[in-house]
Amino acid sequence: MGELKVSRKRKKKNTIIDVNGVKIGGKNIVFIAGPCAISGKEEIIGIAKALKEKGADMLRGGAFKPRTNPYSFQGMGEEGLKCLKAARDETGLPIVTEVMDTKDVELVAKYADILQVGTRNMQNFSLLKEVGKAGKPVLLKRGMSATLDEFINAAEYIAAEGNNDVILCERGIRTFNTYTRNTLDLSLVPALKEKTHLPVVVDPSHGTGVRSFVVPMGKAAVASGCDGLMIEAHVDPEKSISDKDQTIDIDEFGRLVEEVRKVAKSVGRG
Repeated sequence: MGELKVSRKRKKKNTIIDVNGVKIGGKNIVFIAGPCAISGKEEIIGIAKALKEKGADMLRGGAFKPRTNPYSFQGMGEEGLKCLKAARDETGLPIVTEVMDTKDVELVAKYADILQVGTRNMQNFSLLKEVGKAGKPVLLKRGMSATLDEFINAAEYIAAEGNNDVILCERGIRTFNTYTRNTLDLSLVPALKEKTHLPVVVDPSHGTGVRSFVVPMGKAAVASGCDGLMIEAHVDPEKSISDKDQTIDIDEFGRLVEEVRKVAKSVGRG
């Protein structure tokens, strides 16, 4: 069978993914930021403008939301995608948004610049195959109990369909720990860098679930060697429609960008 397509043994040089001029996997740290869920056009445009001013490179936001409670807000669907597109048109920020079902891949790909596969779908092999065929970069989040090999093999499902533009995202795993939402496993970052040629981003928002931990763990993530950060941010976190406890405000996001850039410089990154 030979080496996996995503394997460092197969390709020695780091993969750099260019998304509308934003390069993930190069020297510079990429900041992907936005609210957990989209709740309105004017709101997301305002958030996008504020985040871009503070240094965001890409806009994240959920139009389709997988929720633990079936009665919780499930997202705006295509209307949410249209809101994201409007924000991109206003700011130029590329869009990262989640696709949850094989039947929605074509629809989401029509609007999104990067297709996100969430933690609950990391081993939804039918979905991985479909996003691999969609012709768009894919951001793959680690499953909450996934091993290193399981994560890498999930990425291989996408690459096997001819799509090598895969971004791996560490977002915390489930452990016995109770003082954070998840346990952010930063040791995974150098492990992925050693085993694969793919870019790696870290999500300290889901990784901790605690607003005050996002900045320090974001800095630690960059020190560990990641290529970017995925941050939940809102102009008014208390009004965030979901995950408000881990959502930082715009000023805090600006502070994160400033402090992360100092760390990045200290470890030879842009």
